Amino acid sequence: MSMPVDYVERVYAGVLGKIIGVYLGRPFEGWSYETIMERLGEINGYVHDKLHVPLIVTDDDLSGTFTFIRALEDYGSGVTPAQIGHTWLNAIIEEQTILWWGGMGNSTEHTAYLRLKAGIEAPRSGSEALNGKVVAEQIGAQIFIDGWGMVAPGDPERAVDFARRAGSVSHDGEAIYGAQVIAAMEAQAFVEPDLGKLIDTAQGLIPRNSVISRMIDDLRAWRGETADWHTARRWLVERYGYERYGGNCHIVPNHGLIILALLYGDDDFQKSLMIVNTAGWDTDCNSGNVGCLLGIKNGLAGIDGGPDWRGPVADRLYLPTADGGRSITDAAREAYCIANLGRRLQSLEPLAPKGGARFHFELPGSVQGFVSEDSPEAGGIVGLENVAGFSESGSRSLAIRYRGLAEGQVGRVETATFIPSHDVARTFEQHGYRLLASPTLYPGQTIHARVVASPENSSPVQIRLSVKHYNAADEFNVLHSDPQDIDPGGTSVVTWTVPDTEGYPTAWVGIEIEGEGGQPGSVYLDYLTWDGTPDVILDRPAERERNRLAGVSGPRMWKMAWVNGLDNRELRDHADNWPEAYRLIQNRGRGLLMQGTREWTDYQVTARLTPHLCRAGGVAVRVQGMMRYYALLVDADKARLIRAFEGQDRVLAERDTGWRLGQTYELNLQVRGNHLIAAIDGQVILEADDPEQLFSGGGIGLVCEEGRIGCDHVEVRPISARQ
Repeated sequence: MSMPVDYVERVYAGVLGKIIGVYLGRPFEGWSYETIMERLGEINGYVHDKLHVPLIVTDDDLSGTFTFIRALEDYGSGVTPAQIGHTWLNAIIEEQTILWWGGMGNSTEHTAYLRLKAGIEAPRSGSEALNGKVVAEQIGAQIFIDGWGMVAPGDPERAVDFARRAGSVSHDGEAIYGAQVIAAMEAQAFVEPDLGKLIDTAQGLIPRNSVISRMIDDLRAWRGETADWHTARRWLVERYGYERYGGNCHIVPNHGLIILALLYGDDDFQKSLMIVNTAGWDTDCNSGNVGCLLGIKNGLAGIDGGPDWRGPVADRLYLPTADGGRSITDAAREAYCIANLGRRLQSLEPLAPKGGARFHFELPGSVQGFVSEDSPEAGGIVGLENVAGFSESGSRSLAIRYRGLAEGQVGRVETATFIPSHDVARTFEQHGYRLLASPTLYPGQTIHARVVASPENSSPVQIRLSVKHYNAADEFNVLHSDPQDIDPGGTSVVTWTVPDTEGYPTAWVGIEIEGEGGQPGSVYLDYLTWDGTPDVILDRPAERERNRLAGVSGPRMWKMAWVNGLDNRELRDHADNWPEAYRLIQNRGRGLLMQGTREWTDYQVTARLTPHLCRAGGVAVRVQGMMRYYALLVDADKARLIRAFEGQDRVLAERDTGWRLGQTYELNLQVRGNHLIAAIDGQVILEADDPEQLFSGGGIGLVCEEGRIGCDHVEVRPISARQ
């Protein structure tokens, strides 16, 4: 099957449709049709304001969809159910990320996770034989399936095969068939515009005697009998509703609402989302699947044809997982990740717009999370628009249009590199999943941006790069590069290395604009990206100690930069344990405290550790989650360099050099290419190569096995900085 010429753009529309649908349905998830009609009426647009909840949230439907598909990235086209199960174990932090943690036998996904954790491989982990029919046939396989359809454009058979492999990690029976229908329709929607033919194709790929297939037949018949979707919904409830299909959220009734919305939605994005959300039950899940399918099928024009769905979202997407450097993302970034997986399946080279720039604006309408600063001083000064042109190596750019700037007045546009504010962190904890994330940008890394001034500007404009980082009050300090003047029609390529932030995480990166003479104008951001190795100390900030002595609480955002895969509940709540900055506690097995991104490649980490009571501990590099990393581990008898993969350690080198409880040690681990060097208290003790070099990049980790370790110093440096 040849790749559609508009493949990437259609994937982007599918990703947007998914997140719009989830954000739309999330505020009233689980409500009945009757309650929705009484309190909200038909859902014709976002209603979060009416319910006093945020629009952009952390949501399991999004985290699972855009995380589990990464099994293809790690394992390739032959990925097995067991390997997808290992992706679950790598990405998930128990009772914190992705899943509904409702307990064994109550939450299907939680049940499957506990099976996987106990060593039961997929597909048995999700089987009806092990977990029972009701548990195995809940909705989750369908929720997480969209990526598996989007990587198989025009190949519904492959999409159905992927849906079986991925869905069987946690589900079985009718749940698999429902997921396969969605995946097949999404794959075929890249090449087939007729909805009826999409449904025909999908039905032909699941058992005709399945409940899912019989229900689709009924819904299609009802569409011929009545034009009133409310009536058809009532018939669906009577024959296939929650009264007949038990558990918390069964696949059959909710899949029925998806088909109902598609059949009665007149191929219209807004009307279809209105029906599936007004109909109730699992609104965000069902709405996300409908939005994704119609996004793929009708493209961006279909989304843009109704109300402003995209503006309030601004591509923003948060995916809290154990791989914290990938948590702060956007719709365009995820679209290219999925599209490149699809291209990889067809042996095509990956696409990397503008040399792989993080923010490239190459997809129509994309702003990649950039917003105008909404402070009283800057609010309303600057507007943003994705436009064609003004790019050196691409086709589009981000237009930054400013009104007249008074003397000394600055307009700023920016995008998040970490949790956007202390209030957002608290709101997510109240209304969604905690946003576990690491910053994507660190001191020592170098930002690059290309900016073009409109030839229609009447005067020069001054621009500079800026970052905001948290401070002792969990508010923001602003740092910025030296200003550069750009004449009308001129271009500036700005390069700036992020300075020391005293251990506080960076939260925003952007462009500042100062005009001349109060004249309006425009500049065009061609790209913004960064590279290089962090050069940062991650100790407790000095202000934190002063606040403690003064009896003042906080701050907490510096500690939230760590993704906590330990059992320590206090650390999860970002409490301080004196005198150490970090107290690592693990009750069973091995836990990690992680920070950094997969873009980190060659670097060194140094940590000062005091083992109090533990089986082993140490430091890790190129951490890609809970199950993928290199580490220097020390116990009472030995020091080992290990590669952790799929729950197994491969010892790369070891030495009879242990540590004593209660004594403090400085551990240093360097990684360059496939070569690792480990030192304790300044003395090199181990060197090794990983002949397979499984992990080309990743963040750092502090490791604790069964016990307690104190840590009062962590730093990440370029290797040459200590050699």
